[in-house]
Amino acid sequence: MFKPSTMKRTFLKSSALTLAMLGAGSLTAISNAHAQALTPIKFQLDWRFEGPAALFLVPVAKGYFKDAKLDVTIDAGNGSGGAVTRVASGTYDMGFADLAALMEFHANNPDAPNKPVAIMMVYNNTPASVMALKKSGIKTPTDLNGKKLGAPVFDAGRRAFPIFAKANNIAGVQWTAMDPPLRETMLARGDVDAITGFTFTSLLNLEARGVKAEDVTVLQYPDYGVKLYGNAIIASPKLLKENPAAVKAFLSAFTKGMKDVLAKPEAAIETVKARDGIINSALETRRLQLAINTVINSADARAEGFGQVKGPRLSLMASQVSDAFNTKTRVNPEAVWNGSFLPSVAELNILSSAKK
Repeated sequence: MFKPSTMKRTFLKSSALTLAMLGAGSLTAISNAHAQALTPIKFQLDWRFEGPAALFLVPVAKGYFKDAKLDVTIDAGNGSGGAVTRVASGTYDMGFADLAALMEFHANNPDAPNKPVAIMMVYNNTPASVMALKKSGIKTPTDLNGKKLGAPVFDAGRRAFPIFAKANNIAGVQWTAMDPPLRETMLARGDVDAITGFTFTSLLNLEARGVKAEDVTVLQYPDYGVKLYGNAIIASPKLLKENPAAVKAFLSAFTKGMKDVLAKPEAAIETVKARDGIINSALETRRLQLAINTVINSADARAEGFGQVKGPRLSLMASQVSDAFNTKTRVNPEAVWNGSFLPSVAELNILSSAKK
């Protein structure tokens, strides 16, 4: 038979254990509720974790997305075409891709049920250029007549080269294809006369292979009559329809992070280093700064406003891409762009903070 004191102690222990379990359960419930309050967004980059990836990694690292009630996952990519198709397939909610690649997907897949839409312009100008060693004698676009050019088959500069060629009366070019890591190597050793690529990618890759920047001729497409837009943030139409508030929150948080990146590119690179520890921080800082100077804080971007596009220029690009890419149907510029999710003009006024 239990003594009253023993029964009391047993009751108190039991009560304490019950309260502890309830408390733990409450904390778990609160934690789960907090996690559920964050909207998950899977985001596909267009390329590896290099300097420009900081544009997206900074708002993650600084908690801007979480403050906006978003749980954003950023994954490296292997080209704009892949980013577009992964968002179209539903594997990713949003992504970063060359607008020409998005236009091509729309025009070649008119019946696709989930065609991604561009919602914020980040690279106001295409980063594409033709690069050649100065010792080759190539100084202007017309010097490319009859020359051998090299680039991966999916390279944005190669895909858009017919537009560049038409604007500059270039003919007789022969193409050599290679995997991306071999592009700059083949130029450096003279296997091709010139290459196409994103300036901030190939110029610094050439330098890493022992070629000085001052020994390279760079023919940037925007400087020679090709006013194509570059990379934009794209989103699934399913997400746009089902959670427009999350999309607006994403763009607002991203813009806040962009302002930080523009002001302190060196600090921003630390977020890239955290994702890929083997990067050369000094090199990637230069790559990021080159991207800022040439395509993000360009004269065209300052004139049009960060994040935005102009109708006539977008329509011209749609026509040029339709012709150059020989698409199944004509690109409809109104179908590929939706600027209604953009932050206010005041929020988008960030280019003045850019470090020169």
